[in-house]
Amino acid sequence: MRNPIPATLRAAVLAAAFGAACAAGLAAVALPGLAQSAASRVAIDNFTFQPARLTVTAGTTVTWTNKDDIPHAVAAVDKLFKSKALDTDDSYSFTFTTPGTYQYFCSIHPHMTGTIVVEAATGSDAAR
Repeated sequence: MRNPIPATLRAAVLAAAFGAACAAGLAAVALPGLAQSAASRVAIDNFTFQPARLTVTAGTTVTWTNKDDIPHAVAAVDKLFKSKALDTDDSYSFTFTTPGTYQYFCSIHPHMTGTIVVEAATGSDAAR
């Protein structure tokens, strides 16, 4: 049976669909993932959390990485999360699912403090 759509039109439609799918895949997967990974990291360096205040959307996993030469630990004031002692280049991650403001500190050096602000997911973020 012969296909009633001309071959050139079929090829053009397939190429457009393939291009759109690739672009959508990059936009939906690669770009938010890259942006989120940079925006959801906290460095521990020189006895500080950098940034000291981080705002994320609900459902985001925040990762703390110790860049100092001595151990540090991350602990929530409200005891929601607590890491083990993190040696140099060790990391700890926690996923924030509920909007709110979360204060944390280094349980080894309590003068080190930080804040995570979790906002409600809206629009396309809510689908994640």
